[in-house]
Amino acid sequence: MATGGASVASLWTEVNRCGQNGDYTRALKALTKILHENRDDVTALHCKIVCLTQNGSFKEALNVMNTHSKVLGSEVVFEKAYCEYRLNRVESSLKTIEAAAEQTDKLKELYGQVLYRLERYSECKSVYTDLIRNSQDEYEEERKTNLAAVLAAMNDLFLCYNTACALIGQGQLTEAFNKLQQAEELCRVSLADDSDVTEEDIESELAVIHSQMAYVMQLQGRTEEALQLYNQVIKLKPSDVGLLAVTANNIITINKDQNVFDSKKKVKLTNAEGVEYKLARKQLQAIDLNKALLAMYTNQADQCRKLSSNLQSQNPGQPRPVLIQVAQLCREKQHSRAIELLQEFSDQHPERASGIKLVMAQLYLVQGHVTKACDVLRSIEEFKHKLGMISALVTMYSHEEDIDGAIDVFKQAIEHYQSQQPGSAAHLALVREAANFKLKYGRKKEAISDLEQLWKQNTNDIHTLAQLISAYSLVDTDKAKSLSKHLPSADAMSFNVDVDELENSHGATNVRKKAAKVPGENLPKEQGQVDIKKKRKKKKGKLPKNCDPKATPDPERWLTMRERSYYRGKKKGKKKEQIGKGTQGATAGASAELDASKTASSPPNSPRPGSASGSSSAPAGGSSNVVPPRQQKPAASGATRKKVPQKKKKGGKGGW
Repeated sequence: MATGGASVASLWTEVNRCGQNGDYTRALKALTKILHENRDDVTALHCKIVCLTQNGSFKEALNVMNTHSKVLGSEVVFEKAYCEYRLNRVESSLKTIEAAAEQTDKLKELYGQVLYRLERYSECKSVYTDLIRNSQDEYEEERKTNLAAVLAAMNDLFLCYNTACALIGQGQLTEAFNKLQQAEELCRVSLADDSDVTEEDIESELAVIHSQMAYVMQLQGRTEEALQLYNQVIKLKPSDVGLLAVTANNIITINKDQNVFDSKKKVKLTNAEGVEYKLARKQLQAIDLNKALLAMYTNQADQCRKLSSNLQSQNPGQPRPVLIQVAQLCREKQHSRAIELLQEFSDQHPERASGIKLVMAQLYLVQGHVTKACDVLRSIEEFKHKLGMISALVTMYSHEEDIDGAIDVFKQAIEHYQSQQPGSAAHLALVREAANFKLKYGRKKEAISDLEQLWKQNTNDIHTLAQLISAYSLVDTDKAKSLSKHLPSADAMSFNVDVDELENSHGATNVRKKAAKVPGENLPKEQGQVDIKKKRKKKKGKLPKNCDPKATPDPERWLTMRERSYYRGKKKGKKKEQIGKGTQGATAGASAELDASKTASSPPNSPRPGSASGSSSAPAGGSSNVVPPRQQKPAASGATRKKVPQKKKKGGKGGW
């Protein structure tokens, strides 16, 4: 035991030394060992709570107080209220302070802070006034500063700002913006009197008002102006981490899926230390939702799922985290899994299932399951009998050629309006559309009851009466005849219309006017007189170019060139030899004929050109090889022969 006592004493010495040096982490280690020896040591527990508070571990400190509440009792009222205040549980902190048996000075200080946060300025003023009068210590200047802040809050500046915030909540954006402008002007005037305040200081003080003005602009759709004002606030780098987080979050909402790089930079400002203690729970949830959306836009699927799942666990009945998960699944083409997730939420929270079911129907339509989409839409009681929903359902059923389903939708809607709003414009419009739909699809018998209801509402409606008679003509001809008596007479329905004047009017188009009558045109013809028809002159057909009409046409001209009897085929390689060789205007063949060296060394069987007299000769020992006349003709006597290109015949039907 002596050893244990000595050990505990040394641990307390360590705690005291660490507390004086501000090393609360090491002090906590020593206190943990002390509490291991005696877990109900009130002093050790109190010291541990103080160390945790100094390290900013407010939740852990509250847990220690709640766990050992019976042992600690009222020893840690201030610490408990302070931790609740720092965790933004202002109402809980107020209750803890008001329930305290004794109001110490430090508890009154905290009470003033809580009242200020709750904007109960009159009570807060009384608390600080009492503290300044009845206490004398080193915190007197700090109390006076706080009192000045309270008095300023009671001024017109804060009234304008708070009124603007209330107007924003009511949706009166123009009035709210005007109030914010007034607050800005009052702030500038109040700070202009102080010579030590610079323009930069004034802009820093106005940052909150400017951020709120930008928010109003964003709600009004003036996103460019709002973005510019938001960025001005960010550049000032205000010390309020809550203001920075809200401003950065609003910039992210403007960027959406565009300018993702800028959004990734701005999202870091929302993670600053102490943000969770500056903002309300609703604001923190909005920031977390936007973080999840940004993760989805940047293709960080795992991060998106993690953030949205955390949000859903914190708020099980909130549909937005589920919708973000569904959107991520759709980006991954997992539509079936997305529908399952929506169905699970709809079953667990039927009171918030309307919007979820609309998304589910949309996903079914994307997959091509129109009938399933219709079933989901018809299960939404809130929208079931809305005219827009009825129109959508009828359109989808018609697309699926399910006419009975569409008629059933009309029937249920008409019954609803018949019981809730009989004779209303919506009721009669539905009856009219139902009748027209049935007539369109040949359901005249089923349209009779709707048409009768419409005609009873307005017996002067001739169009409805005509439709009713047409429908009865298939079912009850006697009824159709009796109803036809209500039709107006032909004289009553005729109109004095001048057809010629109507055709000649300014707006008439595509009117075929009759030719003017010639006098004597319709005179009776004499006996034996015969109408003489004018004969049209036939134009002579055009002959092909260079055609000699006197020459006998080629009997094989209708055949292709290859099928004619005189076709001998093409000479291969002939053109190839003649292109690009020899001097300008001469051919390769002609050059070879004039080259004496080539003539002397030519092979024995090579054909030779004929003489000037037109005869052909062959060398001894060789066979005669005369060039056909159509390819080579003798030149004039004593002149060099030149090859003349032949004119080719046209293939196909024509001939020369």
